[in-house]
Amino acid sequence: MTVEILPSLAKGTVNAPASKSMAHRTLISAALAQGVSTVWNVTPSADLLATMDCLKALGVGIDYNSQSAVITGMRFNCIPNGSVLPCRESGSTLRFLIPLALISEKEISFTGSHRLFDRPLGVYEEICRDQGLLFRHDENRLTVRGRLSSGKYSIPGNVSSQFISGLCFALPLLDGDSEIEILPPLESAPYLEMTLQILSQCGIRVYREHNRLMIPGGQRFSPLAYRVEGDWTNAAYLEALGFESGAVRIAGLDNDSIQGDRIYPEFFKSLRENAPVLDLSDCPDLGPVLFALAAAQHGGVFTGIKRLRLKESDRITAMAEELRKFGAELKIDADTVTIFPASLHEPDCVLWGHGDHRIVMALSILASVRGGTIRGADAVNKSFPGYFDTLRSLGVRWRIVEET
Repeated sequence: MTVEILPSLAKGTVNAPASKSMAHRTLISAALAQGVSTVWNVTPSADLLATMDCLKALGVGIDYNSQSAVITGMRFNCIPNGSVLPCRESGSTLRFLIPLALISEKEISFTGSHRLFDRPLGVYEEICRDQGLLFRHDENRLTVRGRLSSGKYSIPGNVSSQFISGLCFALPLLDGDSEIEILPPLESAPYLEMTLQILSQCGIRVYREHNRLMIPGGQRFSPLAYRVEGDWTNAAYLEALGFESGAVRIAGLDNDSIQGDRIYPEFFKSLRENAPVLDLSDCPDLGPVLFALAAAQHGGVFTGIKRLRLKESDRITAMAEELRKFGAELKIDADTVTIFPASLHEPDCVLWGHGDHRIVMALSILASVRGGTIRGADAVNKSFPGYFDTLRSLGVRWRIVEET
C-alpha cells in the first residue's frame, strides 16, 4: 500500500493501543496454564495473530473476539508430531516458542519470512548442539526436535532478551532446577522484567540475583484473568505527531509500567531543548521516532544502537536513507548515530517503509509536517493495524495512491 500524507496539524486525544510485548507474553503464559484463561485488550496485529496461530497449532484452544481471548491451555503430550508453526515475521513468536517446542520431544517446524530467519538464533542453535538436539534451518524454515534439559545456561545479554524470556517460559516446566547466567551487558532489560512480571501473575517463581536467574523445576502455570496495558512504544509514535505543537495527548497509559519505552517523554523533552546524547540500549524500538524528531529539531547523538540493525529491517541504514530524502544530515559509526541540525523539506522522491512498521510510522511523522508519499505503508499492520485510521482521527490528511 502506498500512502500520500499531506501537511497537517495533528491534534486531539487518543487511547494508547494495547502493548504488543505484554500481549505476546500473556497469551503464551495463558497457553501454558492448565485450565481456562481470559485475556482482554489484545489488538489483532499481524504479530499477535501469528502467536495465536502458532499456539493453536500446538493444540491450544483460543476463542478470540472483539479484542479478548479465552484460552484453554495446551497439553504437551497431545502436540501432533510434525506440527508447523507459522511465525510469519514475528521475532517474538519464534524466539519465545522454540524452547517450548523443545519440551514436547516432537518434531516441530517454524516457518516465516526470509528476514525473520536472518535475525539471530545462534543462542538456541548452540544450546541444541550442546544437548544433542535437532536444530535445522534454512532461509524460511526451522525444525527442532528433542527434550530440553534443566541445568545451568549462560546466555549473552546483548543479543536479545527474548532468548532469556523464551527459556523462562520453558525451564519451570522441567523436572530439575535451572539457572540462567546472563553474560553482561544486559540490554533491553525492561523486556525481561515484563516476562518475569507475567510469570509471577501465573504463579511461576523465578528468583533474580543481579545477572542470575534461579528457576525451580516442576512448576505449573495458573490460569489468568488479565487486561493488557497500553503500549508506550506506539504511544511515542502517536505523540510525536504533535511534537512541535504539543497538541496530541495519549490516554490509557500506566505511569507505573515497567515498559522500557516509558522513558520517551524524557527523551522528547531533551530533543526539544538541545542536541542530547541518548542511550537506546534498553529502548531500541524508539530509535526511528527519535531519529526523525532529532532531524526535525536540533539534532542528537544516539548510542547503544547496534541491535537496530537486527530488527524487521536494518533500521539505522533504512532511516538514514529515508531521512536524507527530507534533507537530513547524519553520521553513522559502529554503535553511534549522529544527526545534525538541518532545514528539512518535502522529500524529493517517494519514501520507502523497508517492510518495517517502525520505519513507516517514523516517516509518517515527518510527512505530516512536510508532506510525502510512503511506499509499503501497510507494514504498520505488524503492530498497529489501526495506525492510519488513528492519524485521520487526529486530523492528519492522507490518501491511498495507486502504485506504479
